[in-house]
Amino acid sequence: MKTITAILRTRPGTEATMRDALLKIADHVRDSEPETIGYHISQDASDPCVFTTYERFADQAAMDRHGTSPALAEFFKTANPILDGAVIIHTGDEISAK
Repeated sequence: MKTITAILRTRPGTEATMRDALLKIADHVRDSEPETIGYHISQDASDPCVFTTYERFADQAAMDRHGTSPALAEFFKTANPILDGAVIIHTGDEISAK
């Protein structure tokens, strides 16, 4: 299983826009990416400008398809202008899951 953890910080006042954009990509993943095993989004409890995604893919090909999808490109059209710094991305090979 391949994983991505992404941490995104949005500018103050744009939290709802980021939340909506993330939920839209989650809808796309649910409807169009059967080999994306999990797509989790959280908003920091103490800093609502910080969002984290945790994404699980069946294999590298599934991760690559997600990363080059038109839906993700559309997400970044919305997200890029409101980001407060670079997106922090960690990729990995899952070694344990419950």
